[in-house]
Amino acid sequence: MVDSKKLAFFLPNTFTALNMACGFASIILSYQGNFYYGCLLLALGAIFDSVDGRVARLTGTQSSFGEQFDSLSDLISFGMAPSFLIYNQFLSGMGRIGYVVAFIYVLCGALRLARFNANIDKVSSDFFQGLPIPGAALAIIGFVLFSVKFPELIEYKILACGYTVFYALLMISNIPFFSFKNSELAKKNKKLALVIIFLFLALIFVYEQLMIAIIMGLYVIASLIYFFKARGKSDEIFNWKSDENES
Repeated sequence: MVDSKKLAFFLPNTFTALNMACGFASIILSYQGNFYYGCLLLALGAIFDSVDGRVARLTGTQSSFGEQFDSLSDLISFGMAPSFLIYNQFLSGMGRIGYVVAFIYVLCGALRLARFNANIDKVSSDFFQGLPIPGAALAIIGFVLFSVKFPELIEYKILACGYTVFYALLMISNIPFFSFKNSELAKKNKKLALVIIFLFLALIFVYEQLMIAIIMGLYVIASLIYFFKARGKSDEIFNWKSDENES
């Protein structure tokens, strides 16, 4: 018989591996010029990424190995793969500037993941410190899908550069982004929250080439508005006091 504990440990890592596979396949598809399916594979990878942690918590199989494996997988699927997509669709004709912009995104994604692992106990579970790398990847995916629907957008290479750098810098910023993990508003309005979630999913299913970028844009705008309205309160969200006591 199969050891149930080994199976429980294997299951979340399987979802992590599937996420990595989606990123790997997306890179190949972007080189082949198949940007639409390359983007959809990364969106599927984001679903796998959201599942692996939940499965690990449900089965009680969280481990440092799983955390590191997840980060390496995220770097491929949400760091490298989106960078290849944006480069091959927009930046390949820009020479060194295109290389630099694509690399900035990968670098910021790697820094974001490293910082997340280092500061995981210092950030409120209600917020993320900076934009999570899957969110930045979805923003890039949405922009590329938008250009698939409206090919004339490909000519606006400077816009693509600014868009990519903007989302890259959001990842390494100290701006708090809503995590919705312990949202009191969502808990008090569960039915409304479910309706909104299903509405967004339905819109993405029907208008995937438009809605992914729009939803990510709304999420970023809402988080930025909160940040500027609640300036000075970041100490309540990010607990740096332990660092000060250690120094």
